Amino acid sequence: MNEPIRRLSVVVLLLFLTLMVSASWLQFAKASQLGDDPRNVRTLYRQFGSFRGPIIVDGQAVVRSVPVDDPFNYQRTYTDGPLYAPVTGYYSIGPGRSGLEATENSLLNGSADALFWTRLGNLFAGQEQEGASVELTIDATVQRAAYDAMGGNRGSVVAIDPRTGAILAMVSTPSYDPSTLAVHSSSEANRIYSSLVADQTDPLINRAIGGDTYAPGSTFKLIVAAAALDSGYTPDTLVYAPQELALPGTTATIKNYGGERCGASDNIPLIDALRVSCNTAFADLAMRLGWGVIERTAAKFGWEQSLNIPLNVTPSRLPDDPNNPQIAQSGIGQFDVRTTPLQMAMVAAAIANDGVLMKPYLVATVRDPDLRVIEHTSPEVFSSSLGRDTAGALNAMMQAVVSDGTGRNAQIAGITIAGKTGTSETGTDAAPHAWFVAFAPANDPVVAVAVLVENGGDLGSEATGGKVAAPIARAVIQAAIDSAAGG
Repeated sequence: MNEPIRRLSVVVLLLFLTLMVSASWLQFAKASQLGDDPRNVRTLYRQFGSFRGPIIVDGQAVVRSVPVDDPFNYQRTYTDGPLYAPVTGYYSIGPGRSGLEATENSLLNGSADALFWTRLGNLFAGQEQEGASVELTIDATVQRAAYDAMGGNRGSVVAIDPRTGAILAMVSTPSYDPSTLAVHSSSEANRIYSSLVADQTDPLINRAIGGDTYAPGSTFKLIVAAAALDSGYTPDTLVYAPQELALPGTTATIKNYGGERCGASDNIPLIDALRVSCNTAFADLAMRLGWGVIERTAAKFGWEQSLNIPLNVTPSRLPDDPNNPQIAQSGIGQFDVRTTPLQMAMVAAAIANDGVLMKPYLVATVRDPDLRVIEHTSPEVFSSSLGRDTAGALNAMMQAVVSDGTGRNAQIAGITIAGKTGTSETGTDAAPHAWFVAFAPANDPVVAVAVLVENGGDLGSEATGGKVAAPIARAVIQAAIDSAAGG
């Protein structure tokens, strides 16, 4: 072979090798990246062109895929979208997925390992891949009652069955309609998403579990009271409750709401301190107990622990090594104490369940396309937060809050309710947040509730937890009791 032919052969061989390497690189090494590229229309058609399983509440599909006559084959639809959006999230060709649409994606789209035999059967039968149905713990009646009771307020409501941890309601307002993001135009979906992100009311944030955490205000007094009871105090133990408490080493003081006295003298029973939500009593009590005792008690309720329901929950926070003035402020739920409405519902649920905190969960059952159960959530103990006697004492103290204290607006005729109000400063010029946590019936609880209304709602700076949040909790409790009774 002469030299020119030899050189040509080498060039041709190199060209073939380059072609083979390039094809292998594109088909294997870059396949995933190219498949996930949002500009790849075929990927979008493949994702939206198969049947995605429904999300079920009380036997009805609140999210489902319906056939449409376009290249995507199916349209994702959301019944009562704003009502369930904080739980379901969205499924969009623009911003992608959120909520349960994201966490349960492999089940909903049929790619989960649990659906392997279903996929294999569909393959041999020449049928398209189908996703599983995800059945939630949400009670439609309780969810609707919570959403309606919030009205135009910003905030959140969480209701839990304290016996199991099943989440009966999870509302975050203002909300949004996921259907607007499910359009089959990426440019339109992205435009709507951008407008929701720019909205200063943050409708995309699930306030129940994420985004900003909140100072719990006087609802944190339940933690301090629990720590005191576990340390040997009783509901009748006298605690120091001056009209104004000087903070050691500073010129600062802590006052009670409206500058009022908590009792006829500077020493009142612990039960009365909780009943009237006495700031000076709990600030002083926190310093006497010491931060380590309070911190360990809070941890038993879930503070500073990760939680997946299966939505990721922002951990509640506690101050790190506070000094005495900071302990006093923390004892009334201020300073660097931060929490979520779900966390406060867990506090109420643990007290309601004789001190045993059950792990909260949103997904009850998952079924394959033939309605066979492939996953089922069994109730699971999260922690033993309190002893039975301590929980019983707190139950009685919380009943006094509603029967003859700051929580009177939560009263329901014929039903004994245990609750605690809270009003938390925001650290800004904005009005304080209004809180209420409760459970009922107090002697045999079927629901535990936490309500947060940001910046006092319509009442603004005049708001308190008793005025604003307690009536919302009352509506949710009534709905939950009626539902449990089959009414």
